[in-house]
Amino acid sequence: MSDTQKSLIQRVTMAGIVMIDKIRNMDYLKFLGAGAVTLAAVTTTTFYYLTSRPQPIPLVVDLNDQTEEVDKNERSRMSRLCKNGRYICEYEDAEIKTLHDAFKRGARVSNNGQAYGWKPSPTEPFTWISYNDVLVRAANVGAGFIAKGLKPENTTNIGIYSQNRVEYGITEQGCYMYSMVLVPLYDTLGHEACTHIINQAEISLVICDKIVKVKALLDRIKEMPNLRKVVLVEEPSDEIKESAANHKIDLFSFSELEALGEQNPQEPKPSKPDDLCVLCYTSGTTGLPKGAMLTHKGTMATVVAAATILKPGGIDISPEDTLISYLPLAHSYERLLECYCVLNGARIGFFQGDVKLLMDDIKELQPTLFPSVPRLLNRVYDKVMTQLSEGSAIKRKLFNMAIASKENELKKSIIRNDSIWDKVVFKKIQAGLGGKVKLITTGSAPLSPKVLHFLRCVVGCPVVEGYGQTECHAVCTVTLVGDPDTGNVGPPLPCCQIKLADVEEMNYFAKDDKGEVCVKGPNVFLGYYRDQAKTEEALDKDGWLHTGDIGQWLENGTLKIIDRKKNIFKLAQGEYIAPEKIESVYVRSPLVAQVFVHGESLKSSLVGIVVPDPDVLPNWAKTKLNVSQSMEELCSNADVKKEILADMTKYGKAGGLHSFEQVKDIFLHPDLFSVENGLLTPTFKAKRHELKVKFKSQIDEMYTQLA
Repeated sequence: MSDTQKSLIQRVTMAGIVMIDKIRNMDYLKFLGAGAVTLAAVTTTTFYYLTSRPQPIPLVVDLNDQTEEVDKNERSRMSRLCKNGRYICEYEDAEIKTLHDAFKRGARVSNNGQAYGWKPSPTEPFTWISYNDVLVRAANVGAGFIAKGLKPENTTNIGIYSQNRVEYGITEQGCYMYSMVLVPLYDTLGHEACTHIINQAEISLVICDKIVKVKALLDRIKEMPNLRKVVLVEEPSDEIKESAANHKIDLFSFSELEALGEQNPQEPKPSKPDDLCVLCYTSGTTGLPKGAMLTHKGTMATVVAAATILKPGGIDISPEDTLISYLPLAHSYERLLECYCVLNGARIGFFQGDVKLLMDDIKELQPTLFPSVPRLLNRVYDKVMTQLSEGSAIKRKLFNMAIASKENELKKSIIRNDSIWDKVVFKKIQAGLGGKVKLITTGSAPLSPKVLHFLRCVVGCPVVEGYGQTECHAVCTVTLVGDPDTGNVGPPLPCCQIKLADVEEMNYFAKDDKGEVCVKGPNVFLGYYRDQAKTEEALDKDGWLHTGDIGQWLENGTLKIIDRKKNIFKLAQGEYIAPEKIESVYVRSPLVAQVFVHGESLKSSLVGIVVPDPDVLPNWAKTKLNVSQSMEELCSNADVKKEILADMTKYGKAGGLHSFEQVKDIFLHPDLFSVENGLLTPTFKAKRHELKVKFKSQIDEMYTQLA
């Protein structure tokens, strides 16, 4: 290229950038009304590309061959990163083996940098506490536990009933410093489940963040004979003090616990690698929750394996990074991410506790690491698409051009946020996430390929999707940085192997690369706390964790989740649903003869196919609505549908259903499900697959109306 050509490129590029800077200061998408802008953006893109020459993300393995078979009999597969069938599960520094070791390393590599941040009030900026200060306060908390009569042993379980906050992290580190076990409690468990956990784990002390949670415990304290001490982070009121005293409960503040420990220091007794770190009770769908026994070794193995995938792809976590903590710490997904951060000395900023203020927190904190779930990412997508649909045709044209350009780069494993399209079209979207995000992770439920692809184009950073469950320390597969494909959950983490087991009753066979997903490796949990029967259901004699999900190996060696072995599924927000339980509640309504509850992992709500009781509905409709019609006509009557849905919702509330367990729309069908019409088994159980197929169009229509 001649000097004259280079000079021309530089002049046009600079002119384009000046124009872009002016455009950036206008409201998002409002600048797109003039054809001249479109022409300028396209022209500038060409010249800018010639001077910027983006480089692809380094790939850790061949994207067309991401796994290898390691056991011909089991047909199990491992990541191509694993050599000679060996797991990658130990940190490069042999001294780092526990979560306590990880936090101390974070303090060292950050040079005692900022660890935890919070907003004292909505009008105040984030306030930070250093790593060493956390360790000092954690030692005081742990010593305070001991001063209150708790033993520094791995059989001592500490309950914590709190939103994400600084005191949560300090308590966690205090437990690890003295070999104790953290047991999270959370609101959606319900009173019966919460009582079960406290009793089964023999918890004598619970830390609560707010007075209302202390009241909830005191209301049923007679059912929990082991619970004798409650720590309150919020300043205790005279009323709650009196109530606790009347119940003979030792209530004291978090600051008093710290002061007690400071006055009675104890020599640390740190956890060992095989010790339990957390009893993570799964909310489940039927029956009482089960306590998954998670270890320091298992958590570290998962973190190390994840880092092995992310770091070569340019995601190197350091003290310069910030994570926004808003996903519940009671769940393994968030806990794993925070361990990854503190190991590398990054800082963690806690949201204010109000999801309505989350975007404000994000804009102020400017996180570089953004863990998320489909429900939130779907909102980002919907908001942008709504804005776009309300704009002009030329706006949509330019947006689509930007997407197409980014798509071409993604196919070449190019991920960046400094293209012309980023500066002109996507800057506002990226700013909405703080403007500095370099990694987005999504888990807990599947993310629509459409939304995942959109995000990878517009956010300018890697967006990876993981699959797993509490029983494998949150994750066992993750999509690779730089892989543009969607519709799969990636290869196994290098700390485990995965096989697909035959499920004959559903016609899934391992020889066809389909079957139940089974996981084996150091990231698999020890079992369910004090529940051998449930443990044996989940873990077979050879150590394979049976997930209950049906998977399929794709040609490139990645895993795709295609079904569920049992009639249990997740909604988009990650909530588990047991449809039979819900159906058993709804049929209590005298108007309902039969009901089929349906949900999908890409949807956030349930819908239902309802057969009204033919002996009840006609008379009811005549009395209630002054309508005399045939069953077919009544089932098409909008007022009848509205009344039946309201009645079902009433019975649902009375039956203890959560809001997410209530159907949001129904279709009324006049004919009973039967063995003869193929919708019931010979034992009169619903044939769910057949029902889903038969009513597919009605289900699709309901979800369209709910969108």
